[in-house]
Amino acid sequence: MEQRPSIGIFGAGKVGTALARRLVEAGYEVRIAGSPRQTALELLVGVVAPGAVVASPEELVAASDVVIVAVPFGKAGTVPWSSFDGRIVVDAMNYWPPIDGQLPEVDADPRSTSEQHESRNPSMRLVKSLNHLGYHDMEDDALPAGDPLRRALAVVGDDPDARAVLAGIIDAIGFDAVDGGPLANGRVLEPGHPAFGRELSAAELAGMFAAARAAA
Repeated sequence: MEQRPSIGIFGAGKVGTALARRLVEAGYEVRIAGSPRQTALELLVGVVAPGAVVASPEELVAASDVVIVAVPFGKAGTVPWSSFDGRIVVDAMNYWPPIDGQLPEVDADPRSTSEQHESRNPSMRLVKSLNHLGYHDMEDDALPAGDPLRRALAVVGDDPDARAVLAGIIDAIGFDAVDGGPLANGRVLEPGHPAFGRELSAAELAGMFAAARAAA
């Protein structure tokens, strides 16, 4: 049996703990790091994501093959991006002005938000995924491989091998993975854009990327 990558999750909110729960159920080794302000984090994780291990940021990075960043967008600066050299890093964040406030530097940047994050450490292998469905959908919509009603999730990134690794993880937690190509295509997955929050099949989601390429 092929050894599965170990996974670390930054963010112990609703998204992070829902992901941890699905990943543990799928057989992955999962570590999770929360905010220093979160009290009784081990108790919380033990209840909502049993089997996941609470770790310090340093421990999480050292022990994880894949790092998922699931903190609020406005807290992205608290994540130790400089320590992610060579790691597959999943940007699962969304820019929500009602929550994060209006960020002029983000609004004025022509790049996708994931490309902006990539510039924090060009040595990491950044992919955008797991952001375009709600935390509750991660369990409610998961279905076995081959089910005709299986929902699709996209993976975009400039490293094809990193995209392939995450595609395997997506399949294992109950969704069809769609390769969306380079990181710049991540805009399709952002709030206010075509794929965000929609229940789509693999063919429908692939079609949205094709339409975006044609319109570019």
